[in-house]
Amino acid sequence: MSGAGKSTALRALEDIGFEAVDNLPLPLLPMVAQLHDRIAEPLAIGIDIRTRGFSVDELLLALDGIETETGTRPQLVFLDCDDDALVRRFTETRRRHPLAADRPAADGIALERMLIGPLRQRADDVIDTTVLAPGEFRRLMQELVQVKDGRSLLTVTVLSFSFRQGLPREADLVFDVRFLKNPYYDLALRPFDGRTQGVADHIRQDPDFAPFFENLKSLLKPLLPRYQDEGKSYLTIAFGCTGGKHRSVFLAEQTAAWLSAEGWDAGIHHRELKDNRPARGRRDTPAQPTPGAPS
Repeated sequence: MSGAGKSTALRALEDIGFEAVDNLPLPLLPMVAQLHDRIAEPLAIGIDIRTRGFSVDELLLALDGIETETGTRPQLVFLDCDDDALVRRFTETRRRHPLAADRPAADGIALERMLIGPLRQRADDVIDTTVLAPGEFRRLMQELVQVKDGRSLLTVTVLSFSFRQGLPREADLVFDVRFLKNPYYDLALRPFDGRTQGVADHIRQDPDFAPFFENLKSLLKPLLPRYQDEGKSYLTIAFGCTGGKHRSVFLAEQTAAWLSAEGWDAGIHHRELKDNRPARGRRDTPAQPTPGAPS
């Protein structure tokens, strides 16, 4: 969708070594794809309704032709956004929607959504940028296309969040861990977060934690290979609690550590913590409590 963040996505891919081409005229797409073997870097091509020669049918035919002629299957990523947010973006930037030169932006957005609907259905991955901060959007985009040993692998992000702040739009699997004993009500633990030893011990002492975590691992272990076999390249597992600071953070840390030990490319993101860590980093829990950000 126009205004959903194509330029930001291309810049994010450039930052990890992609050769990025924006608004390539559609008739040139098969030609550029055939030349791809001469380019050392992976290739990212941005296309939207403004692209010269744009046609949904022609684009889908071109993608099928690239796979047939080169043996390489293009990964189609569709960027979406709520209509209200798109209207606000066009209003704030004073840009006109490409399909609404003489009418309200909302009319152009509605027409565009109808025209390019088949692309969303065909897409390998859909990213909704409505509530994504620029940094989070770049992270999602980069993790979506990680390549190892010449083939795409399933990249897993384990996310903690607060239900009070809303469900994460990018989550594929959501687990509500508010049934666990809440460290918030222990005044000595309240200032710290789920990455600290004291909070971790408090949650582990809940008699329901151990059976829940074992059942969780039994659920995830057969699911992840099936997701990968089906061609899914990016999976987000989200844990939610009341404030997004204690129980959900602890479960995210424990799950990411287990996934890494199982050989998966697992990263962590704590949505509600200002004192956050990189998406991919150490999995150990600090031995000594360190202050966490308020949720």
